[in-house]
Amino acid sequence: MEQAAVATPTPAEVNSPISREKTTTKEATESGKRKSDEPGEPGTSGRGKRRRGAGGKKLRPGERYIPPPQKRNLGISFRQEHFDETSYYFEGGLRKVYPYYFDFKTYCKGRWIGKSLLEVFKSEFRAESIEYYQRAAKEGRIRLNETPVEDLSVVLRNNDLMKNTVHRHEPPVVGRPLEVLVDDGEVLVVDKPASIPVHPCGRFRHNTVIFILGKERGISELHTVHRLDRLTSGVLLFARTLEASKKLDQLVRDRQLEKEYVCRVEGEFPESELICEEPILVVSFKIGLCRVDPKGKECRTVFQRLSFNGKTSVVRCLPLTGRTHQIRVHLQYLGFPILNDPIYGSSAWGPHRGKGGLVGKSNEDLLQALVEEHRSQESLHLLDIPDDGIGIEQAAEKNKTSEKADTLDGTSEPNKSGQSHQIDTQVTTGCSSSSETVDKLSQGCTDSKENKTSLESQPTKSNGNQTEAATPKTPPETRDHLCSECKLVRPDPTEKELIMYLHALRYKGADFEYSTRLPDWAKEEWVESDWS
Repeated sequence: MEQAAVATPTPAEVNSPISREKTTTKEATESGKRKSDEPGEPGTSGRGKRRRGAGGKKLRPGERYIPPPQKRNLGISFRQEHFDETSYYFEGGLRKVYPYYFDFKTYCKGRWIGKSLLEVFKSEFRAESIEYYQRAAKEGRIRLNETPVEDLSVVLRNNDLMKNTVHRHEPPVVGRPLEVLVDDGEVLVVDKPASIPVHPCGRFRHNTVIFILGKERGISELHTVHRLDRLTSGVLLFARTLEASKKLDQLVRDRQLEKEYVCRVEGEFPESELICEEPILVVSFKIGLCRVDPKGKECRTVFQRLSFNGKTSVVRCLPLTGRTHQIRVHLQYLGFPILNDPIYGSSAWGPHRGKGGLVGKSNEDLLQALVEEHRSQESLHLLDIPDDGIGIEQAAEKNKTSEKADTLDGTSEPNKSGQSHQIDTQVTTGCSSSSETVDKLSQGCTDSKENKTSLESQPTKSNGNQTEAATPKTPPETRDHLCSECKLVRPDPTEKELIMYLHALRYKGADFEYSTRLPDWAKEEWVESDWS
């Protein structure tokens, strides 16, 4: 079971637009300090002491002092301190991450004001039992405004900053090296393997493209140009400079960046060129679920069959707009879902599996059916539910469409403001810095109660793009006595769970073209032995 967290990351939070007043790393770091960190500001108040709060208001005896909200350091990329939280090892063809301690953070939400921490954990963070939270609090793992909270009956107030230190386990990804195709000082282009997210999200942090580049190649301060779904492979562009980022963003906005994908779909795709222009609506931002709907945004995708092997077809895809899951949704609508698509190839869509837009369910019922199907198959991880401790049923109950920017996958459009994007460390969950209270424990899993370690095996450890016999500074096979994940033995994921047959083959502009080799599964002679 996943460790509970106290916030929900969204793609918009992870890739925040850079301020027009370009702040240097040093200046942004300094500006991120709380006012209480500056000279002359009062410290934590004790009971009965008189103290000025926000706006110079004097606190009544026994009243808690709540520091003003900390400014987010927009535009600062992940740094070495984040990369050093833990390390990789390779086993069974998979890239794995040693478990590590991590702080999830969030400010008190409006609906929590006036409620106790106990009430909030009971109602919204049910990934762990109340007994777990009580034990975690006793050990100082739950903090309010940087102060450990032993009694969960404390009542929350506006601007309270909550931190929850967890023992974090990340799912494995494919062990194939991350190949850099181009790095000319302005643009960085990589061939992203399937199963690896672009940036921290859900349960993934170190097993992401951003962290692998930082940890193994020392590359940071990248600006995102577009994104690819976790299960999608292929060409992924980053801008090295703000100027290059603005240039590429403008090309995407003007639809002058040509994108070519290849995929393998179920059945015999028509030989003639097909154009799908059905509008797409985001049903759930939490798991990135979309469907064809008249209320959706305009879309256009051109499809052309490349080959057919008697069971499945390889299709060339040209997305002319950039909507969330555009290629996947349009192929589902046409009746040819991508082979091994865990969402749009699911039977949860009904007997027609969404062909022609026939679903016969409300958005909420569809989401619930999808969750139930994957739960029965023990494959909920394929839905990439964020690691925020909120129950999945609650996600379905609370699911509502909104006007958020449609920028979740490889055919995404840039921020409408025209500002570039840079990976931000100051979001409340997946991108916050490691815990100071458990500093230096992140290389492995240390039992914080007995401080005992053991080393049962020595898998290979990451050393750039090479591997070597592991000699970690902290033994990897240690455990945390409160961590429920440490008590589980999970089988390694299969290739079917790690690969979806969709690949970004080429990105082309007026004066550049970036492309990868054709994947093996897209070659005409390929035989899907596992799909007979």
